[in-house]
Amino acid sequence: MTKQERQFKIKTFISSNELSNQTDLLEKLKAEGIDITQATLSRDCNEIGVVRAPSTNGYKLILDFPKEVQGLKNLIGLEILSIKSNESMIVIKTLPGRASGVASFLDSFENSDIIGTLAGDDTVLVVPSSVAKTNNVLNFIQHSISEN
Repeated sequence: MTKQERQFKIKTFISSNELSNQTDLLEKLKAEGIDITQATLSRDCNEIGVVRAPSTNGYKLILDFPKEVQGLKNLIGLEILSIKSNESMIVIKTLPGRASGVASFLDSFENSDIIGTLAGDDTVLVVPSSVAKTNNVLNFIQHSISEN
């Protein structure tokens, strides 16, 4: 596994799981068969902007977005009208003319659980990498557009 692939996996785990510290993240990675030392994990987390932030259940690891991305994140959240899914796909309804911007925003995360997005005028189709990843992708999308 390359460094880039490992860091994408770390981002995915943080976006789709409630992890309170790096030890929890390390255990999750090892359970997936990713052999990584604490020192390497710490460097990776620093490089991709992982921080430990207060939450309703104590603390959790989050991706600390720059202020520009946080502003965009909040704007994208306002453009989305609904998110629905079945076992294999996710459909996002947006304001007219905004589907392309929403799809581009999601693509910018380069989430390995997402094969791709397809945007029309007011609808985005998100295709997960497998049926088993649909809920992870749904949670990732919801986290990516929420204000917290």
